[in-house]
Amino acid sequence: MHNTQHTEPLLVELLTEELPPKALKAMSEAFAQGIIHVLAQKHLLSEDASHQVFATPRRLAVLIPNVLEQAPTQTFKERLMPVHVGIDADGQMTEPLRKRLEAKGWGHWQLEDLTQEDHGKQRFLFAMGEAPGATLANTIQEALEYAVTHLPIPKVMRYQLEDGQTSVRFVRPAHGLVILWGGTVLPAQILGLSADRHTYGHRFLSKGPINIDHAQNYERLLEEQGKVIAAFDKRQARISDMLDAQCQQLNASLGSDPEVPALLDEVTALVEFPAVYTGSFDPEFLEVPAECLILAMRLHQRYFPLFDPQTKQLTPNFLIVSNMLLDDPSNIIEGNERVVYPRLADARFFYETDRQIPLHERVNSLKQSIYQHKLGSQYERVQRLRRLSTHMAALLGADEQLADRAAWLAKADLNTLMVGEFPELQGIIGSYYAQADGEDPQVCTALRHQYALRLQQPVSADKLIAAILFVAERIDTLVGIWGIGLAPTGERDPYALRRAALGLISAYEQLQAGGQLATNDLDLQSLLAYAAEGFAADTLAEGTLAEVQRFIYERYRNLLIQSTPRAVVEAVLSTHPPLAQVPARIQACLDFSQAPEARSLAETNKRITNILQRAPETTLQLKPELLQEPAEQALAHCLTELAPQARAQFEALDFQGSLSTMAKAKAAVDQFFDEVMVMDDDLDRRHNRFALLAELHQTMNLTADISKLAE
Repeated sequence: MHNTQHTEPLLVELLTEELPPKALKAMSEAFAQGIIHVLAQKHLLSEDASHQVFATPRRLAVLIPNVLEQAPTQTFKERLMPVHVGIDADGQMTEPLRKRLEAKGWGHWQLEDLTQEDHGKQRFLFAMGEAPGATLANTIQEALEYAVTHLPIPKVMRYQLEDGQTSVRFVRPAHGLVILWGGTVLPAQILGLSADRHTYGHRFLSKGPINIDHAQNYERLLEEQGKVIAAFDKRQARISDMLDAQCQQLNASLGSDPEVPALLDEVTALVEFPAVYTGSFDPEFLEVPAECLILAMRLHQRYFPLFDPQTKQLTPNFLIVSNMLLDDPSNIIEGNERVVYPRLADARFFYETDRQIPLHERVNSLKQSIYQHKLGSQYERVQRLRRLSTHMAALLGADEQLADRAAWLAKADLNTLMVGEFPELQGIIGSYYAQADGEDPQVCTALRHQYALRLQQPVSADKLIAAILFVAERIDTLVGIWGIGLAPTGERDPYALRRAALGLISAYEQLQAGGQLATNDLDLQSLLAYAAEGFAADTLAEGTLAEVQRFIYERYRNLLIQSTPRAVVEAVLSTHPPLAQVPARIQACLDFSQAPEARSLAETNKRITNILQRAPETTLQLKPELLQEPAEQALAHCLTELAPQARAQFEALDFQGSLSTMAKAKAAVDQFFDEVMVMDDDLDRRHNRFALLAELHQTMNLTADISKLAE
């Protein structure tokens, strides 16, 4: 046939029933990587190998250019067994060695064909030589099986093959398998299918089987003959362009919330030859809160609601991504408008029915709603949130009555019809009902934002109640859920405690940024302890508070090292500073690390840390009369001058100033270590020097443990 260096593009396609849309992209990438993984292992890919992934609702495929027919000859070296096991006392080959060689296909080899080498404490026999490279024809079956068995399938189904007897397990029934190396079909089987060169296009727009004459022509033939845009990204780009064109024509917008890209991903996974059409609904539905209508259209129908680009208000139009490109789409548009009407009508019914009961009258019904069986009902949780919110309001100088009211109403919408149908609206719909009931605007704002992932903006005075409820929600969740033994493990985090910790961190940052913590840093340890007192006795496990605090700082560490040098992050967080001060301390430490004297001071600080580990555990007092060496007297004098200023700057939250002030001690510190022996034979002088270094160390590390900068 061809020489072993000859390459051709390789196409592998698996044709199926409609695949789960939210898993399609990940499955297509995994399918491609599975094929590539095995081919690369067998040295069948060129060094500059690239690939193209295809994914449609009914197919997974990959095209790999330049795949070898046969891999180059491979040298091998294989350890067989210890010499004393393979060679007997007479210098002859033992039976175990003979069987090992036969099992490897080397039964004709003699002892002189083997080599001996020391390995560890023993001498071993090795087989060395050259073996012909793997062939693509003999490898493709292994690659196909590996790719199929390593797919991230969300849910497997069992189905019966055409023989009526054999059943297989896969994500969806498979109907076709194409494997082409250039223009040649490679023999392989999977899921009861044998490879050939025939595929199928669009269910309705294609005219029958498509013969793929060459792997390189796959994408073009599918689009021309099958009305299928096989590449996910190309299909998505076409849909995006069509959506934008319709928006321009209607002078409308898709909105900017993160659900839009997610919906675009989903509809791309649902169509093979996309078209975009405009539908509309009765403007009377706009009397219902927009979020209800938006969710009904996006979640249930996968429509794109449209907004006025100036006012950002919802309009009575939506865009439909269809799998049918027609000259006259009127039937499709009318059908979708008929389908969406009952969805919107349901939303209006839920809203009007819920409004018949004021929100505050729903709170008592939470006694029958279990929050967590070890932590009681939602009503009991509301009482904890009230206690915690009013406590924080008092600390922050906020309106305690408003904080209490927000917490009292926080979960009142959980038993509404609207939240029953659209759980995603909890909190949001509660804020609408509270507003309609005449509740204070600050309370309504708090209800709306209590489930947000993060606080994104500095907290102003009119948003302080919302921030308090936001913090209370997360503190109660972290302490309660962790305390009953449901801490995250590995990837499992069913109560989203990692997300709660990051949300809490964002609240401290934005409270500080908004000037709401100017007089009180809302000490985390004290807040956790206060929250724990709100739970029934013996509910929380011993050590919960320390573990939760450590968990929060660990989340902060993982967040910060994504954009900040690890040494700086460790320097700041190792001192467990108040959460609100972390950003300012990080910035101060970053600035300090750029100073010329920073590295020298960091290394000296590390040296001091090591020396102080040898100091007695009792607190030592500095005695000036014992300072005899000029260098230690100079350091003590320097510390007397600089320490009060550095502490005052630190107390005023001028972390950069505090670090800069202590940097002025560099000359005195260097002279001290050049001229003074800390471990003096005289115990009193030694302890006095320990005391001097301890005071220096404590003052230098007020803002951060700068010894970490030397690591």
